[in-house]
Amino acid sequence: MTRFKTIAVVLILSTQAFAQTHFKFAWLSDTHVGSETGEEDLRRSVADINAMNDIAFVIHSGDVTEFGSDAQLNIAHRLLDSLNKPHYICPGNHDTKWSESGCTTFPKLFGSDKFVFEFGKFRFIGLHQGPRMRMGDGHWAPEDMRWLDSVLAAIPDKQQPLFFVTHYPVDSSISNWYVMLDKVKRYNTQAILHGHGHRNGVFDFEGVAGIMSRSNLRARDSIGGYSIGEIRNDTLFVSERTPGIRTGKPWHYLLLGKKNYAADTTRYPRPDFSINKKYDNVKIVWRFNAGYTITSTPAINGDSVLFGDASGTFRCISLYNGRPLWLFRTGGPIHSSAGVTQGRVIFGSSDSNLYCLSVSTGREFWRVKTNAAIVSSPSVPASVVWGRLKSINKFSNPKQSSKIYFGGSDRTFRAVEITTGKEVWKFKDMSGFVETKPLLYENKLFFGAWDGYLYALNEKDGTLAWKWKGEKEGVLYSPAACVPVGAKGRIFIAAPDRMLTALDANTGEVAWRTGKYQVRESLGKTESTQEYKFYTRTLRDSIIAISSYTDGLDIRWATNVGFGYDHSYAALVEKDGTLFYGTRSGLLIALSARDGNVKWQYKTGVALLNTVAPIDGRRVVVSNVDGEVMLIEADE
Repeated sequence: MTRFKTIAVVLILSTQAFAQTHFKFAWLSDTHVGSETGEEDLRRSVADINAMNDIAFVIHSGDVTEFGSDAQLNIAHRLLDSLNKPHYICPGNHDTKWSESGCTTFPKLFGSDKFVFEFGKFRFIGLHQGPRMRMGDGHWAPEDMRWLDSVLAAIPDKQQPLFFVTHYPVDSSISNWYVMLDKVKRYNTQAILHGHGHRNGVFDFEGVAGIMSRSNLRARDSIGGYSIGEIRNDTLFVSERTPGIRTGKPWHYLLLGKKNYAADTTRYPRPDFSINKKYDNVKIVWRFNAGYTITSTPAINGDSVLFGDASGTFRCISLYNGRPLWLFRTGGPIHSSAGVTQGRVIFGSSDSNLYCLSVSTGREFWRVKTNAAIVSSPSVPASVVWGRLKSINKFSNPKQSSKIYFGGSDRTFRAVEITTGKEVWKFKDMSGFVETKPLLYENKLFFGAWDGYLYALNEKDGTLAWKWKGEKEGVLYSPAACVPVGAKGRIFIAAPDRMLTALDANTGEVAWRTGKYQVRESLGKTESTQEYKFYTRTLRDSIIAISSYTDGLDIRWATNVGFGYDHSYAALVEKDGTLFYGTRSGLLIALSARDGNVKWQYKTGVALLNTVAPIDGRRVVVSNVDGEVMLIEADE
């Protein structure tokens, strides 16, 4: 080998070794494109990163957009795709909770909502924790945990230093935070890099280092900013970068190296299931695990339980033992709670179709193709309960209502025929997508959309009767996830503005409105025809029964159940004198509908419970975002 070739090889090897221990990366977070300055602030940061020759790659730790709309995601994608360096992006709660596409647009645009890559001797792994569609805690989805397990198992060198990138801090703001921590502590994890708090911060997640980056938004400043990570001599330095002006001195440094989490004998907090010992008359009869996120309420028909999941699979399982009976696959995640009528089950999919299947066999009768995802739930007419083995070729009562009503992400509300799926009418005068289930009451359909309005349509032809909007501006205050309650000529709603509102069903005029109790989205109606009341859940601890016929707030009873802070979307459901509610943390509550006294409680797990489906006053089918469906039963 010549002297010059020897020098060249030495230089190459030296450069490679240096690159492994000395490099910089740009760290974006909470860009919120769609907010007042989000697009401009991100454009400035992208241009700044492109002008810096010493940046090796870019990571983004979530909340890419303000609202997760397709329009905002497309703008963000165009900006981030103009980066002249490799970039790796995971979503945040603002990208997934209000997703009109059912969380499908993000991975289509960015290639995935997860990432894994190596640079030098380090491996970076990124994934998010939602919440997906339904308001509640963050939660690591079962399908994402399987992906993470496969990534970790494939690492050839188990001592390779790892960085994890996510959006939320990995603490109790994620319902199954400990599942992730138990996994990453088996490896040489250096730190968890996250956003969400919009400020720089240092954390300790059960011994694992946590670093929070500032938001890219300018806030009260004239210019926004982002973080610069620099690994030099086995130390990570984190600095704040003001685009086009300067990089500040490091505000934090972290020593890197071999981590031995097994040596830590500290006992860290874990979820408490002791309530199940107090009410030992309650049990799980069976448990079915779909393996994918479930965000809908199971439908009960005869001896069948029907539901869909995030894999796009719609299932029928046995009410008696939870065993599978049939399944049907759609082309996108299912976030729609099915309606059952006259032997048919109807539900929407993120593949933009409304499906009508046979309850007994799963055979498809028809599908309605719309122009965007359907993440809402249809309203169907009530009918007699059919068993699985009963023929469904003819209706048992041809005089029953023949229409199904549903809203879509194409900003259109439709009525279609049960028999054929043929469109009867449609209403298009909305600027936001529909997520909720419409209420059919006094010949009108009531529902909210993510444009700030509650709509009232005439059931006969779909014309607008009236629409109403609260005082707070901004689509995030829309009454769009709340299922309205109708009683005594009034419509009751609880929007994210934390106000309880009673409207005249005929005119839309406000009968009364109060912020005395902090409420959000969860409502329910009494089953009794002798009592005029409805139910709501406060943001902390309490469930309340309220008169539905007085001219102001009239509390019939209030119970402090002690479930803590809860901002779930789930409705309260009464059956045979028992009022059921499932919390964001997996606690199932049963109260006396008459006086609010607690009958029993049962901790089903840690994941958010969707609106439950009672069979009677003692038995209830529940589903959760961890992909489980369970039959819970209380002895007398």
